[in-house]
Amino acid sequence: MSKKHPIISVTGSSGAGTSTVKNTFEQIFRREGIKAVSIEGDAFHRYNRADMRVELSRRSAEGDQTFSHFSYEANELGELERVFREYALTGSGRTRTYVHDEVEAARTGVAPGNFTAWAPFADGSDLLFYEGLHGCVVNDEVNLARLADLKIGVVPVINLEWIQKIHRDREHRGYSTEAVTDTILRRMHAYVHCICPQFTETDINFQRVPVVDTSNPFIARWIPTPDESLVVIRFKNPRGIDFPYLVSMIAGSWMSRANSIVIPGNKQDLAMQLILTPLIERLIHDSRRA
Repeated sequence: MSKKHPIISVTGSSGAGTSTVKNTFEQIFRREGIKAVSIEGDAFHRYNRADMRVELSRRSAEGDQTFSHFSYEANELGELERVFREYALTGSGRTRTYVHDEVEAARTGVAPGNFTAWAPFADGSDLLFYEGLHGCVVNDEVNLARLADLKIGVVPVINLEWIQKIHRDREHRGYSTEAVTDTILRRMHAYVHCICPQFTETDINFQRVPVVDTSNPFIARWIPTPDESLVVIRFKNPRGIDFPYLVSMIAGSWMSRANSIVIPGNKQDLAMQLILTPLIERLIHDSRRA
């Protein structure tokens, strides 16, 4: 953690909705005049798309059916920790981009499934913003949670997470339902052992819960809308959180536990604005005084 150069880490698995949460943070940064440098978890994958297929085939041939992008060893977590540590100390660092599709390829000049070259951060940033799979990993080799000043988990209930992933990968990446299902199955071991433990490290978790039937996510024709959802917001340390204010400001919300508030799904952006803006302002205030 660093008073002078704060780090915000948003963590969630594929299909969890971290990109939506990222948009809310960007609104806050823009409104408050905060210059943030952003890095994506995909930039720290160890393999490009072609090399990952080769590695998957090799491991499958050896009997390992659990290796996936969720796995620690499929990612450069040591490099990510170095970036966090360097930024905390100096306000500098480097990142790259994993190019997912033709749209990104046109923008970067790099073929889909490959990485751009590493490039240094722009000078003069107020904070570092991470969004991806592994922003709060604590294991025998790295401790990313210790280096982040504000840690956010995005954790829809798992059937909803699968529905969101299936629809995204079919509609935007051209995969079949069967191919996405195979990916989900392969990732389950690492989901349990690499992804879930991070949500005990996060300061705040946002968990969307559908109130419609999602019992068979593999045949769902559409993604449950925010109007068909509730969001459970859990605070690791509720001290200093003004729950009566939040309940009064967010229509239809209530406290379910001493550290949790439940809100209508269509109020998530409002809730995030109300909760996160003062926390971010405090980070910036402390950094400018340091």
